[in-house]
Amino acid sequence: MLGYLIRRILAAIPVMGVVALFVFLLLRLTPGDPAAILAGDNASPEQLERIRASLGLNLPLYTQFFTWIGKLLQGDLGVSLISQTPVAKMIASRVEPTISIAIATIILAIVVAVPLGVLAAWKHGTWIDRFVMGLSVVGFSVPVFVIGYMLIKFFALDMRWLPVQGYRSIYAGFGPWFERLILPTLTLSFIYIALIARMTRAAMLDVLGEDYVRTARAKGINETGVLLRHALRNAAVPVITVIGTGFALLISGVVVTESVFNLPGVGRLTVDAVLARDYPVIQAMILLTSGIYVAVNLLIDLAYTVLDPRIRY
Repeated sequence: MLGYLIRRILAAIPVMGVVALFVFLLLRLTPGDPAAILAGDNASPEQLERIRASLGLNLPLYTQFFTWIGKLLQGDLGVSLISQTPVAKMIASRVEPTISIAIATIILAIVVAVPLGVLAAWKHGTWIDRFVMGLSVVGFSVPVFVIGYMLIKFFALDMRWLPVQGYRSIYAGFGPWFERLILPTLTLSFIYIALIARMTRAAMLDVLGEDYVRTARAKGINETGVLLRHALRNAAVPVITVIGTGFALLISGVVVTESVFNLPGVGRLTVDAVLARDYPVIQAMILLTSGIYVAVNLLIDLAYTVLDPRIRY
């Protein structure tokens, strides 16, 4: 087990190195000049050159890259070109809303979707199965922002049960934090409930036809035990993959939801940095997202070995 873990960690190091190289080159070789954005439209060539020199943009690419990597290994993500604020501080101030929404959404999706998928597979071909699959189609088809505005219209504007927009830190009180988390969580969870429910159903259908399931039923084990202990555990590998990938997507892809509900998360920070060509912020956000994907994939691989000990060998 330990050897497997070490091999997976060592395999992640070159992946992050390649990601860092591509991120650096992609931003430097695309059209646009941060110095022109900082200086304004009326800047002279001399002013632009001074700004490029102060930012190190006039140095050779390889020098810029190794300088950036050296600072990165020391935990220095750089300073924003626009606000002159340390990038680490900017991310730290924006990460709480995104993490809160992602965790709440994935918990709600698992609690709702896994039982629905198991039930749909168990009642395959019945109206329950068709209802769950129809719900999944709706979850995939309706855009996130449409769901968000519908929930705002009903729960916030018509019923006045919940606030329309905004975010309160959990440190300001659990009640206000939870209240402002309900609508964004419900909005995002639709598509993930649909995804996880469909995957759970498909995996369960494959497993329910296996010999060991029929043997368990022949031994007189009750249906709940057959479904949970024998079928769901053996069907859990693809389900765990979808859940882990979905969580990584939530961390990096909540831009629309954050815009609809006016949440100051990392998604909006990334969009603002791209529009302003703020190199340090963009680089840090892409590396952070890549690191999350690598870490989630590592945790998924470890979960495989728990669910199916054959994988570790």
